[in-house]
Amino acid sequence: MTTPKFRNWQSVQEEVRRRIHAREWPPGELIPNEADLATEFGCARATVNRALRSLADSGLLDRRRKAGTRVAAQPVAKATLDIAVIRNEVEERGSKYGYQLIERSELVPPVEVSGAMKTAATDTLLHVRALHLSDDAAYALEDRWINTTVVPKALTESFEEVNANEWLMAHAPYTHGDIGFSAVQASPGMAETLRVAENSALFAIDRLTWDHTNSVTKVRLLFTPGYQLRTSL
Repeated sequence: MTTPKFRNWQSVQEEVRRRIHAREWPPGELIPNEADLATEFGCARATVNRALRSLADSGLLDRRRKAGTRVAAQPVAKATLDIAVIRNEVEERGSKYGYQLIERSELVPPVEVSGAMKTAATDTLLHVRALHLSDDAAYALEDRWINTTVVPKALTESFEEVNANEWLMAHAPYTHGDIGFSAVQASPGMAETLRVAENSALFAIDRLTWDHTNSVTKVRLLFTPGYQLRTSL
């Protein structure tokens, strides 16, 4: 019987995943090295490497330099979370999307912002605050800093008609990001803008995206009470 050839990394990934799930390679077992797998699968070693990296990122494999690759003893399911376009999120719920620009300014950010974004303490960044609406009711308050050294085109965009969330998705590529979730109490200013009671519990998403080693944007999104975030495992 001829061994099938795997011509892309996705097909190699699926075969390795199948062997793990079928316990052909049980938890903790050292799997064959990349060169041997490339020979078996009839593909380039780089193809195998890409497939194994993807499975390691998903928590199924444990890769260690000079120690080889093992099936994770306790595989961890990782949630997949895409950066949502708020307009799409609102419209998918059957509501009408709306947008209001509150503030657009170029200024030196607080030190905690420049520190997180790894910009010089005296660098000027673009600050955008806006309100996203659902059926004319407040949906989310956006407070965003944009690194215009990395995204200089943002300096010529008013953000009066298009929101920064959509604009950046279309104009600013990113390689990775950090994200955090929390609950915060609505301050008097937040409550007034979002039209909720003071001290209401708001769902907060803090996100910082990067283009390799350069920060692109740092944003805090505050959602009105009742907001639900869904993702997949």
